Amino acid sequence: MSDPTREAAFDLLAAVLDRGRPLEEALDALKAIEPRDKAAAHRLAAAVLRRMGTLDAVLEPFLKREPPGPVRIVLRLGAAGLLLADTPAHAAVATAVALTRRRGLTPFAGLVNAVLRKVASGGVALMADLDAPRLDTPAWLWTAWGRNARAIALAHQHEAPLDVTLKAGTAPPDGGVLLPTGSVRFPAGTRVTDIPGFASGDLWVQDAAAALPARLLGARPGESVADLCAAPGGKTAQLIDAGAGVTAVERDPSRLDRLAGNLARLHMTATLVRADATAWQPPAAFDAILLDAPCTATGTARRHPDVIRTKRPRDVQAVIQAQDALLAAAEAMLRPGGRLVYAVCSLQPEEGAPRIAAAAARGRLRPDPFTSRELPGLAEALAPDGTLQTHPALWPDRGGMDGFFAARLVRVS
Repeated sequence: MSDPTREAAFDLLAAVLDRGRPLEEALDALKAIEPRDKAAAHRLAAAVLRRMGTLDAVLEPFLKREPPGPVRIVLRLGAAGLLLADTPAHAAVATAVALTRRRGLTPFAGLVNAVLRKVASGGVALMADLDAPRLDTPAWLWTAWGRNARAIALAHQHEAPLDVTLKAGTAPPDGGVLLPTGSVRFPAGTRVTDIPGFASGDLWVQDAAAALPARLLGARPGESVADLCAAPGGKTAQLIDAGAGVTAVERDPSRLDRLAGNLARLHMTATLVRADATAWQPPAAFDAILLDAPCTATGTARRHPDVIRTKRPRDVQAVIQAQDALLAAAEAMLRPGGRLVYAVCSLQPEEGAPRIAAAAARGRLRPDPFTSRELPGLAEALAPDGTLQTHPALWPDRGGMDGFFAARLVRVS
């Protein structure tokens, strides 16, 4: 009894949990699988990653000893089918047992059968008594997120909606809801290729929070603007659409190719530079710079639930060094009076305000606070110091948003 969805979901989870690969990268590596099965495998693997702590807690009473890693993955998939996807009990158990055998784990087929039958009969009641948000969030992240931790963890339980950014003058497509910040939102599971205007290059996928930094930069027609660490190009497209002359800098050649492909679909052009932004020297200073810096990406866990399974506290310290170096490089590229927006799709406090304080302490940049007028419908995301701090629990009635920190600075000399 072969199930291509669960076969592929097993491979995705093994890639993330055993080898630390990003889920999207593992998904791209899946070959010889029907698109429908591939999409279903992605949803199933993502559900396991979102709710892994809860699933393990439900399984625990039925396990006398820790099973081998691959068996644990099979059990999680089976439990997810039973508890999260309403798969009929006989189907969930049978496909899990078959998967166990097909993966060369036949000696554990009896264990899988017995444990999942018990989950089928008692798992729902067990799950109801658990503190799922706490279980599904690694302890170090729960601590770092402070008073917002529970609300963020609850938001992470749900698949994110699909947001798109429209070219100027494009009417919101049917089925989409225009958000106060200008993005258009579609229900979770919407295929972007089905949205009118995608094929003609009138829109691109971009979470509502991810669209804010470029808007807050306020690029104007004729300005010379740099987008550092620019791939995959959503923010580059926003800057071009505003009328600026854009130089997009990206050091990874494959990501630069992806950026070029995205701009081509949108019928947009920019000066593309393959370079490490910390070492690159532009021919002239820029009027404005957008720095969407490399980060831990914990703010994107709704869309990329592998992030909270693969990141560790040491990763925060590693990216901080890169962020400081990029801020120093951006400062040197900016003309006096020019403005810089620094952004990270992270919920980790260390990657936000302290980086701006360190940059301002050098004396050539001063913070330029955002105002509530620049953030329609998002007053709660405006911090007292004038920086932007979104998180997934904002806009709960609209479906939330990614976690982003952003700040604006002006070069004074």
